Amino acid sequence: MTLIYGLIWGSWVVFGIATVWAFAWAVRSGQFRQVSKGSKVLFDEDEPVGEMTDAFPDVPDDQLPDPDNEGNDG
Repeated sequence: MTLIYGLIWGSWVVFGIATVWAFAWAVRSGQFRQVSKGSKVLFDEDEPVGEMTDAFPDVPDDQLPDPDNEGNDG
């Protein structure tokens, strides 16, 4: 039983060290410098607001999901 507890605590310590190391790497490499930049890259100025522009290959238009009724069944 002591071996199991030791493995559990040891894995928590390893996971904690890996988490701190990954956070330190992200800070040093500049991953948090411009957080809002990623959200602005997704949409272009020409993107129509409220209009579905995604294309699904090999799916007829009548089988596409209705953007006005997303998950509202009743």
